[in-house]
Amino acid sequence: MAGTISKIISFENEELFIDEMDSILQAFTYLASRYGSGNVVEGIVLWDSIAIRDEEGVKVFRIGEFPYVEGTLNVDIETLRIMERYFDEMESKWDELRVEEINYFVEMLNKALGRDMVFYDAYALGLDRGQAYIIVNLRALQYLEHVVDAEDREIFEDAIAVLMRYI
Repeated sequence: MAGTISKIISFENEELFIDEMDSILQAFTYLASRYGSGNVVEGIVLWDSIAIRDEEGVKVFRIGEFPYVEGTLNVDIETLRIMERYFDEMESKWDELRVEEINYFVEMLNKALGRDMVFYDAYALGLDRGQAYIIVNLRALQYLEHVVDAEDREIFEDAIAVLMRYI
């Protein structure tokens, strides 16, 4: 994508990282809608992000969130139960779970389902536990730098400061 950079970033405190990323995503979304730019953060893939393609499209969640996601999946009950068994197994090993193991589980799950409908990009991106892959739109960042007024300048600068701590 022209005008973007992507980077693997590391974090020590996963809960803090997620809270801070949520905060800057909200700030940049607000600024993008107010000033007519693209979003500065175009995407984040956490080391434990999983995607499932169902009848409606692709849904992304984190390991451990399957019980919350399962109600939103448009799949037959047999498919749902197979997924539930595999995700329960992964969640039971949470403390020692590694990227390679998640990748293996996803491969085995797709084999059990008889089709590729579960995707795990963190392994292919070279992520490890405590890492995320982020895509930053430099054009949107530069645009906002020039057009954000005094009223929203603090929101912009605070979001940039948090982003820069990780990048």
